Amino acid sequence: MNYTVTEGNYLRFGLQSVKDGVIFTFAGEKEDVCEVILYDRSLKVAGRVEAPAAFCRGAVRSVYIHGLKADHLLYNYEINGEIVPDPYASKIAGREKWDDARRAECDFLVCGSFEEKEYEWQSACCPEIPKNEMVMYKLHVRGFSMDSGKKGKMRGTFAAVEERIPYLKALGVTTVELMPVYEFEEIEIPKKQKLPGYIPQGSIPEKEAGSGTDKEKLKVNYWGYTKGFYFAPKASYGCSKNVTRELKHLIDALHQNQMECVMEMYFEQEENQNLIMDALRYWATEFRVDGFHLIGENVPITAIAQDLFLRRSKIFYQYIPEQLWKEKENYPHLFVYNDEYLYTGRKLLNHQGGSLFEFGNQQKKQNKTVGFVNFMANNNGFTLADLFSYCEKHNEANGEENADGSNYNFSINCGTEGKTSRKYVKELRRKHLYMALSMVFFAQGVPLLLAGDEALNSQQGNNNAYCQDNKTGWINWKKSAGMEALQKFVQKLAIFRKAHPVIRKAEPMHLNDYQHKGCPDLSYHSDNAWAAGLPEEKGAFGVMYCGDYAVNDAGEPDDMVYIGYNFHTGVNELALPKLAGKKKWYVVMDTAEQEHAFLPEEKLAENQHRITVRPQSVVLLLGK
Repeated sequence: MNYTVTEGNYLRFGLQSVKDGVIFTFAGEKEDVCEVILYDRSLKVAGRVEAPAAFCRGAVRSVYIHGLKADHLLYNYEINGEIVPDPYASKIAGREKWDDARRAECDFLVCGSFEEKEYEWQSACCPEIPKNEMVMYKLHVRGFSMDSGKKGKMRGTFAAVEERIPYLKALGVTTVELMPVYEFEEIEIPKKQKLPGYIPQGSIPEKEAGSGTDKEKLKVNYWGYTKGFYFAPKASYGCSKNVTRELKHLIDALHQNQMECVMEMYFEQEENQNLIMDALRYWATEFRVDGFHLIGENVPITAIAQDLFLRRSKIFYQYIPEQLWKEKENYPHLFVYNDEYLYTGRKLLNHQGGSLFEFGNQQKKQNKTVGFVNFMANNNGFTLADLFSYCEKHNEANGEENADGSNYNFSINCGTEGKTSRKYVKELRRKHLYMALSMVFFAQGVPLLLAGDEALNSQQGNNNAYCQDNKTGWINWKKSAGMEALQKFVQKLAIFRKAHPVIRKAEPMHLNDYQHKGCPDLSYHSDNAWAAGLPEEKGAFGVMYCGDYAVNDAGEPDDMVYIGYNFHTGVNELALPKLAGKKKWYVVMDTAEQEHAFLPEEKLAENQHRITVRPQSVVLLLGK
């Protein structure tokens, strides 16, 4: 094939379809020998086009190939004799099938491709849900629907997630976090080793040489925390050939339901930081993604946070640099996302050195500029059900002799390791579950649920199911005892949180009556009302939120809200502050009430001065 080649566009990496041809722009030093390799549909080389050194600026090569059509184009680059797929490719050919063992073969080809990105968005714009109204839900696209009871090609796809949007919305979810959905290689293919020159080829069996032809089943990187093609949606998560359209349709459907989509993105230490910035801008523009949960030690978080184009994209990271806390923004978009809340809550729940003082600080943790994500379980660790069913991790199936996964889980089995029919153990676990969820939803920061935790999902004690592409790693949606009750409980927690803005204020509490409302915005109570300090030995305390410091959707002051926490194994009594005027205390929720934690209707407290909180439970009252 003979094409006319001219200088391209150095400012836009990847493949660009233009009026009478295609522009390819990629990294290449002036001294490098570079070509664009074109393939036919059978993946045989159909042509090579030189990218001459004359078309180089800095270390960027760009060639405009006239007469070439982008439709159905398959291509790679060859740089100094090495075949290099385009890291900026918006579609990857060769990974359409999940866990395709053929990719372990030496001659298997993965290459860049082109897919028409035109899409008519139905939603006018992104929801931009304020941080104090968010309820997050983290899911794995494949694992979310593989064990749903349905059959066919829709299982484990973007379409399957979209189908369950009504369920998520009814649960109270506002923001869906997707584990990696860009193109990554899920098969852990052994790297081909080059033998030293003094060892004749063929003298070592292929398996020992690490040739990758071993017939044993290769481990699957189910989660996807590995280097990826950060501009291409994962082809095997689609049930049609146009995976780009499917993912956009999912995001569009979320937006139409006033829900957000946050992408989790993992970057290795050596990843080019310019590529990271380009990838985030690409997803924010092309897919209208609402935010990014960034994972990696070398992420340019300051540059990302200050990027004007990403100013209205929510950015979640393990820490936010100190100088960014002081920046004033009309739309706060930075969030601290780490395990700090998890460990504080677990220690206290499971009587492993927890502190009431530390927990109290976590519950009111908030900042005007920066938000906080709170959770008691995440994919990297026990599920919520397993947290109270296993004392030890059980990761033997991962093939690493149970050496992988965290040893610091602060978990408890309540008397029996794993499954049990013992009524006492099951009831104790239920108490822990209901209390843990109450803690997360009543904290001032953003509550996050791990998919399936509301359905009693278990991984049989595996706290690092990164390679478990099976019923261990998939969510079990089969109805079980207590499952529906727990789901309804989560729904009601979300409804209560939405109805009472005083417990989820976007700004920090002052712990004093700075607006002269008659009592502090937030106060603590123990044996006596207004008593200073939290008695650690008691293992219980009450928190009162002054409703006059927040306004509900009707434009009226919120109710007084009192939450009594009892982490002790015995009964505790807590003092109730006296309410002004004719207001009285009404009990709304008591997690000790088996599976009917939220009362059918508010109940006037029998004693307006004290409240009894049963062992390992939470009581919720409204003053009005």
